Amino acid sequence: MNRVRVLFLIAFALVGVPQLTASTAAEIVVSIPDQTLAVLDGDRVRARYRVSTSKFGNGDNVGSYRTPLGTLFVSGKFGDRLPVGTVIKNRAPGEVIAVDAPNRDAIISRVIWLRGMERQNSAAHDRCIYIHGTPEERHIGKPFSFGCIRMRSRDVIALYDSVHIGMHVTISEKPIDELLPREKPTLLSRAD
Repeated sequence: MNRVRVLFLIAFALVGVPQLTASTAAEIVVSIPDQTLAVLDGDRVRARYRVSTSKFGNGDNVGSYRTPLGTLFVSGKFGDRLPVGTVIKNRAPGEVIAVDAPNRDAIISRVIWLRGMERQNSAAHDRCIYIHGTPEERHIGKPFSFGCIRMRSRDVIALYDSVHIGMHVTISEKPIDELLPREKPTLLSRAD
C-alpha cells in the first residue's frame, strides 16, 4: 500500500511541476531597423528590449561580422546565476566588469547561443552568434556589435530566465510592429 501511495505522490508531483514553475515564452523576434527584441507568448507581447545588432550589416558569411537573418533557435545557455557583469569567455566565467568599462568589449552576464534553421543562417552556430550582455550599454539601440545581438545586462538576465533550448528566434529587417501579433478587437475597443 505504501508503494502505491509513493507512486501516486510522484505522479502527482510530476504532473503538477509544470504548473508550478514560471512560464516560458514561446518565441523571440528581433527587428534590425528598430534595434528591438520582443518576447512573444502566443498573441501576447511579454517583453520588449532595446538591442544592438552588427555595425557591419546583415548576413551569415563566415568572417563577415554580420547579424544573420531568418529563423534560428536557442541551442545553448550559459551563465546561470553569475553576478551581473561577469565576463564569459569561451562560455566560461571570468572577471566581473562594470557597465561602460573603458576599452572593454566583452561578452558578459549571460549567453544565449543561436543555431540557424535556414540556409541563409546555417553558419550562425559555428560563428558563435549569441544574444548576450555587453558592458558597452551606451551603444544599445544602434548597430554596434560584431554579429551578435547585444543587450543590457539586466535585460539579458531577464530574457535568459524566460527562454528555453529549442525556442525560435526570428531576426528580421522588418519594423518591430510588423513582427508583433495584431491586437484582436473586442467590444470594449468599439468607437461607436
